[in-house]
Amino acid sequence: MAVRRIMVVDDDKAVVTSLTLLLKQNGYAVHQAFSPRDALHLLKSEVEVDLVLQDMNFSRSTSGEEGMRLLNEIHRLQPLLPVILMTAWGTVQLAVEGMRSGAADFITKPWSHQQVLQAVTTVLDLANARQQEISRIVGRKELDAKWDFSRIIGSDPTLLRVLEVVGRVADTDAPVLVTGESGTGKELVADAIWRNSSRKSMPFVKVNLGGIPTSLFESEMFGHVAGAFTDAKNVRIGRFESANSGTLFLDEIGDLAPASQVKLLRVLQDRTFEKVGSSRSQTVDVRLITATNRSLQESIEKGEFREDLLYRINLISVNLPALRERKDDIPLLAEFFLEELTARYNRQGMTLDSEAIEWLRSRPWPGNIRQLSQLIERTVLLASTSHLSAAVLSLAEGMQPEETARSPLATPGVDTLQDVEIKMIHRTLEYFSGNVTLAARSLGISRSSLYRKLEKHRMDS
Repeated sequence: MAVRRIMVVDDDKAVVTSLTLLLKQNGYAVHQAFSPRDALHLLKSEVEVDLVLQDMNFSRSTSGEEGMRLLNEIHRLQPLLPVILMTAWGTVQLAVEGMRSGAADFITKPWSHQQVLQAVTTVLDLANARQQEISRIVGRKELDAKWDFSRIIGSDPTLLRVLEVVGRVADTDAPVLVTGESGTGKELVADAIWRNSSRKSMPFVKVNLGGIPTSLFESEMFGHVAGAFTDAKNVRIGRFESANSGTLFLDEIGDLAPASQVKLLRVLQDRTFEKVGSSRSQTVDVRLITATNRSLQESIEKGEFREDLLYRINLISVNLPALRERKDDIPLLAEFFLEELTARYNRQGMTLDSEAIEWLRSRPWPGNIRQLSQLIERTVLLASTSHLSAAVLSLAEGMQPEETARSPLATPGVDTLQDVEIKMIHRTLEYFSGNVTLAARSLGISRSSLYRKLEKHRMDS
């Protein structure tokens, strides 16, 4: 493999010398530039460069204007040349402006050797993956021959383009943001990224940020020491520590409170964290995948999401199509779920006729793949024959209580966890017409557990 060449641009000779030594020790060739003029002269003289590490300030002024001009000039000369910006934590806004102008990533001073090397490796690997992209639509068989997408069903061209991007970036350490409507399979994509990465033998830790109260965010994510607060009787290992050397998947990133966003950004910047109640910093090495069904750009405009955090988490962004946009995949998905669910509930032999398939294709599916899966499961549980017609599917669809979609299960600040449990049991029993076996199965508990809860809450079955 050819030696990759990096240009370091900084007016501080100590910084240039330090970075040059670090990069050469790790097998890179280095070109030094101590001013924007030096950097542009090297590029114009046709010196081959694969990556630029560029400071944002080259004078006593800290406005970053010189750095922005240099970045824009580099992109004018070589539009595909990736640039990593270097800036102080206090001037991260300069880096955000640079990312808007097309910089590949940014690192903040003071940095560690690990931070620099990981940023360089990730950006170079990502640039290499992008160079391999091809314009033609790759077939599903070709994708499956290269990567493991066994849990992702479909051959729609839009989906295949997404999977090709996922496959190409999976083996890099680039942070990936997965977007799409609720129920489109964002967690499955995150799982596929992990399974096709060099970290697949290491932990894959999943966190639903929407389910973590702001007051518990630090304890959940970073852990706590014994005695850190009233109920902290033992040491708790946080999610970052659990995912060390592996992959961390943060679902519902758009629901994260502003105060928690700052804390998350800090650990992503520095790759260090402290347990609640401890003053000892711990270094962490995780590959980050995030997901949301919200428009983070709209959240930024409303002041609800930090722009610098967005640039930190979406070096690569993939958007999953809604199910209504890939209707040719509906028969494949329906048959997949039917086979899986009939085996689970020991009801093998069930089939969907052609009218049933066309009926499924005609539905709007606001809940996407998750809604389709739930409908097939409900049908398998309730059908009295092995022949599943459009009428049977329609009947199962009609058994979904309308108020469930309109009203929340709980009212924050009013309902307790016990209230939520009672409501869920009541709705499930109502849905299955009082059938305790089906209700317990749907709730994921045993019949005896459900009977104990009914007795505990003094509910009639």
